[in-house]
Parts: sequence; structure tokens; C-alpha cells
Amino acid sequence: MTMIKAIFFVPFVILIFFGSRRVASAGDQNALAASFVFGDSLVDAGNNNYLQTLSRANSPPNGIDFKPSRGNPTGRFTNGRTIADIVGEKLGQPSYAVPYLAPNAKGETLLNGVNYASGGGGILNATGSVFVNRLGMDIQVDYFSITRKQFDKLLGEDKARDYIHKSLFSIVIGSNDFLNNYLVPFVAAQARLTQTPEAFVEDMISHLRDQLKRLYALDARKFVVGNVAPIGCIPYQKSINQLKDKQCVDLANKLALQYNARLKDLLMVELKDSLKDAHFVYANVYDLVMDLIVNYKQYGFTTSSEACCGTGGRLAGILPCGPTSSLCTDRSKHVFWDPYHPSEAANLIIADKLLNGDSKYVTPFNLLHLRDL
Repeated sequence: MTMIKAIFFVPFVILIFFGSRRVASAGDQNALAASFVFGDSLVDAGNNNYLQTLSRANSPPNGIDFKPSRGNPTGRFTNGRTIADIVGEKLGQPSYAVPYLAPNAKGETLLNGVNYASGGGGILNATGSVFVNRLGMDIQVDYFSITRKQFDKLLGEDKARDYIHKSLFSIVIGSNDFLNNYLVPFVAAQARLTQTPEAFVEDMISHLRDQLKRLYALDARKFVVGNVAPIGCIPYQKSINQLKDKQCVDLANKLALQYNARLKDLLMVELKDSLKDAHFVYANVYDLVMDLIVNYKQYGFTTSSEACCGTGGRLAGILPCGPTSSLCTDRSKHVFWDPYHPSEAANLIIADKLLNGDSKYVTPFNLLHLRDL
């Protein structure tokens, strides 16, 4: 999930912390092998730093609470760690999955995992064209196929296959297909005239089905796929539609729910039956985030409508976070870091529910259980 970001440049040297810790052993039976992350700006760890794109988060104060970089921006669209970062930590990863486009994404560093996610990316190739450049899901899978060959060289074909089988494949994508495709005024006007919401959702599901099957053919066996969050409730949507704090954009949320229902059926019925040796976990991010938004006070937040960092309107929800943006005094009290993305405080809660939660949020089991299969 991302909107247009101003382009800022920072030295790529801040990414040297990837791979700086112990590399996971291919023979370790008690820990996750590798973590492979696919998706959009919710889990982008810096790939867009290496693209000529309007979707970037490599300027302060982004990353202000990211300790490995000492508060310097890394390309993450939040103040600290993403959900994927936190999940990897809790599952025993010794270092974060390295961005695929980073210069040090090679050799044994790959054994901890690789992050292919890209701000502005979507399931459909047309999604995010407004940003000029981004990595869609098809391209991300293409890049994994290259990584897969590198694993054969690192470990040998048999060990590499076993290692990939034990690795976690996290897919967090779909929001941009609505926010930066189907719902974009003028840009998608023609598509909306010729394609009903139901047909658009089916197009997304058809593409994602093929993408997941491609990963399976490359030996992926443990999948966690997040559904689309309540995108009608983000500060940006509330701001441009001039809504009150407790209001959300109905159309955006209805589209998300429509897609989510089809996604659950794809994972829990169709692919479960056809790919019997694979494990698919459906992450109910929609209900998880909606719970944070509605019951934010119970989680210790003071607002779930106002962005901590942003510009424009009473919710700081019009323009993205950058050096000239307003910045809240207590980042731990905001559900949203910027007009579109959760804060690290919110990501910690979301990640904990995915790791340890029950079937309300993760079906058929949580990520700790998935790791140990």
C-alpha cells in the first residue's frame, strides 16, 4: 500500500547491516530456514531505493526508530520495523531478509532470506503505473527464480530443495490493485467502465493463483498470504473524502472484503486440495487492523485516524512523510505512521497476532505452528 512519494536520495551504505549477523545454517533443524518476502510498501525493506520511482521512503524521518540503521531511513515505509521484519525476528531469523536489489544480496547472505517487496507493486502488472517504476508480483516471482538457482549453487540441488521446503514465503499484496489501480480517478476510468468489481477481483485471484503455483513449482511449501486491510479507513482516504474520525470509505472496504473472501477460498479450498504437500496460512489482516482502528485505546494508542508523519488536513493525511512533514511527539501512540502505513507499534501488535493468534486472525494455524511443520 503506497501513494506517490517524493524522491530523496540517501547513501546505500545504510543497508550494510543486512547479513551482518550470523548466517543461518542449512543444517539447523530447530529454526526457520529462510524468509522470503513478497509484496508492496507494507513490507518493502528498501528495494525501491534502487529504482527510478516516485514511490520511495528513503528520506527522514522514515526509519527514525529502526535501530540497525541508527535511525537512518532504509526505504521502509514506517518509523521502524515492518511486519515481515518482526515476524522474521520472532521465528528465529538471525538477520532481516536482504532486499533483492541491494548490492550485498549475494552469497551466504541469501541463506537468511530475500525480500522482493516493492512500494507501489501489485498482483496485476498495470498496478502502480502512476509511480513510473515498481516491482509487481510477476517480476518478484521472476527474481525469486533467479535466487532459487543461486541456492542450488550454494548448497547443492538436494540440500537446496530441502532448505527451500522449510523456508517461509510471506505474501503481502493486493492493496495497490485497488488504491493505485481500480480506484484511481481518470487513470482507471476506462477499466471501471468495462470491468465490474467482481470481474476485477477475479482477475486479481487468477493472477495470484498463477503466481503462487509458480512459487510452488520452485519448491515453496510454507506460505502465509495476507488479505487486504480496511483500506477505506487509512488517513489518506479519510482526508481526501473529508470524513470524520470514525468514518471509512465504504467502496474501498467493500472491494477489500470481496477480494478477501475469494482469497480465502483460493487458499483454504482450491490450492489446499490441488497442492497437497504445501501449507497455506490465510492471514486475516483486515479484521486485525480494523480491531486496532476501532479499539485503539485498549491497545494504548491515542489515535487511529491521524498520521504521525504527514502533511495536509487535520489528520496529516494528504501528502506522504518526508523532511518537511509534521511529526507527532509520541510515535508509539499512533496506529498509523503516515497517511497509508502502520507505525512500528501497530506492526508489533499485528505480528504478535499472526505469530501466536487463533483462527480469528490466522487460519488454519498461526505462524509459529507453520514454522515447526
